[in-house]
Amino acid sequence: MQKNRAELLSTWQEEERQPFIGWDFSYLAGRMNEDPLPWDYIERACELMDAADSVLDMDTGGGERLLEMRPHWPGRVVATEEYPPNLALARQRLEPLGVAVVDVRITDEDPLPFADGEFALVLNRHSAFNAAEIARILAPGGRFLTQQVHGMWTHDLMAYFGATPQWPDATPERYVPRLQAAGLEIVQVQEWAGKLRFTDVGAIVYYLKCVPWEVPNFTVATHQADLFALQERLEKTGDLAFFAAYYTIETRKPMAA
Repeated sequence: MQKNRAELLSTWQEEERQPFIGWDFSYLAGRMNEDPLPWDYIERACELMDAADSVLDMDTGGGERLLEMRPHWPGRVVATEEYPPNLALARQRLEPLGVAVVDVRITDEDPLPFADGEFALVLNRHSAFNAAEIARILAPGGRFLTQQVHGMWTHDLMAYFGATPQWPDATPERYVPRLQAAGLEIVQVQEWAGKLRFTDVGAIVYYLKCVPWEVPNFTVATHQADLFALQERLEKTGDLAFFAAYYTIETRKPMAA
């Protein structure tokens, strides 16, 4: 190793102690980067909001992305969040701006606490969704836009830690038929694959702390050997790039007969 092992461990432990709240990875600016996507989710969401009178943002995190789109908000904006620290942050940020922030558990099966046809637009960025419930709460002619992380995301990084993807079948092939079965028309499906790149192993430590489902029970103390293996790879090849993939699905609810 080019660096002293004790020095590296100390650096990684400091990364592990850094705070993370909401869904804000700005701490890793310049140290974690994705290859560019061929679409812009925020841009498309804004276009759809411009044509809607109401919007639901599912699993809003700390409201980071929704706040980016504020100039395009329609008259009624509702957001859901379940994780208590994010829920508190979203309410602090969004409620003074007139957004209703609702504590809702979002899964592929659970119902949503909203009325039939309540929303002209439902947005979903990297959250689970119940296709039948999406169809139910959309107004006739309403749109659903989701950007999803592919189920095999960073499987090659996980392998260093003896972990495997928990949802490998999270792909358009799984969700498009569900949306169609719920009575929604598919407007567009887009897929992309590229790389998620880190400049240093400390950035990976912070990242894994923030996304604990990728390597369950990850800590620097329990995964030292795996981290040193990544450090060796970095020093030999200069490369810490791993599989990344997203997809978007946009649907429309048919107008009532």
